[in-house]
Amino acid sequence: MLSTIEAREVILKHATPLGVERVSILEALGRVIAEEVRAARQQPPWDNSAMDGFAVRAADALGASPGTPVRLRVAGEIMAGTMPSRAVMPGQAARIMTGAPMPRGADAVVRVEDTESDDPEWVRILKPVEPGRDVRRAGEDQEVGDLLVGAGTRLRPGEIGVIAGAPRAFVSVRRVPTVAVIATGDELAEPDTAPSSAQIVNTSSYSIAAMVREAGARAVVLPIARDDRASLDAVFAEALHADVVVSVGGVSVGERDLVRESLEASGVTMRFWKVRVTPGKPLAFGTAGRKLVFGLPGNPVSCMVSFELFVRPALLKLAGHARIFRRTLCATMTASVKKRKDYVHFLRVRLDREGDRWLATPMGQQGSGVLRSMAWANGLAVGPREMDRLEAGMEVQVIHLDDCWATAEDRPV
Repeated sequence: MLSTIEAREVILKHATPLGVERVSILEALGRVIAEEVRAARQQPPWDNSAMDGFAVRAADALGASPGTPVRLRVAGEIMAGTMPSRAVMPGQAARIMTGAPMPRGADAVVRVEDTESDDPEWVRILKPVEPGRDVRRAGEDQEVGDLLVGAGTRLRPGEIGVIAGAPRAFVSVRRVPTVAVIATGDELAEPDTAPSSAQIVNTSSYSIAAMVREAGARAVVLPIARDDRASLDAVFAEALHADVVVSVGGVSVGERDLVRESLEASGVTMRFWKVRVTPGKPLAFGTAGRKLVFGLPGNPVSCMVSFELFVRPALLKLAGHARIFRRTLCATMTASVKKRKDYVHFLRVRLDREGDRWLATPMGQQGSGVLRSMAWANGLAVGPREMDRLEAGMEVQVIHLDDCWATAEDRPV
């Protein structure tokens, strides 16, 4: 059996980034850009006002105060989206809106709250300003030719906005993988059907498809494959049109565990079978050309943990991401838990902050069929191979599964 690290290395060696496609920037969020984007225009294209107020010559406002205001003649109004038609001469001011181009002659903006007026043709300045005050300079954001976004960047909202201002409406991005998800087993029934007394509901197709989508890939859920070669062969023949195949169940050593046999008959080269982890020991991995094929264990927790450890990093690498692993942190166990020695054990825990430390609380029964433990957990605590027990108070490494939301204690302000 391979270790977690060895198995992951085999998988990632075969996961090479997919091709490139051109998409609208509205569709590019979270994708990895495959080209560099440079500025085609200056941004902003001209000096403009950062505030609503009056464009003035700073020298004209010297000594202004509420007790001794400076009175200037209003020489017009400049709205955002219009170019000024005249210059500001000495002793004049131009009413200006935020984002409007600065008129010739003016070198500062007096905010509207620092003025008063009871005559539309005159304004009283109540506060001096230095040259450049509340003026956005032409090109302060970007100059023509500036590198705005480098190839290989994961596009966040900030990058999308920068690309739009380049200006660009379409970009080339790495293609995200399409993943065929298959649950196998005669005992399975779909959630919208009535299971017989000998059946259980198929949960794995839906949890795994959700994990696929959460990783940014496309999930295609195929019909349940029954425990016979004809059913398995037909489903895998369809599944191998996808970039990645993820099947659940049928990879152990039982008489009806036929997935590995069917995959090999479908032209899949098996790279390994079994990993020294729990839950998730009976993991199969193979390739068909550049396609990746995973046979996950059938227990609902085992398949989800296996996906997290082995499939998710591969999907991110296929999509061109450089950062493909979750954040890990050090936490203190709040309770003792037994584990199987000689196996790395991934325990479902809830992470909570207490002052400047993290606490890891085991989520009840750690059996591989206790699916609710995955709903309650937001972390996987790593139980080292050489131990047979994790004690309360012990420091452990935890893979943070959900670091999107901060608690009230975590918030910065």
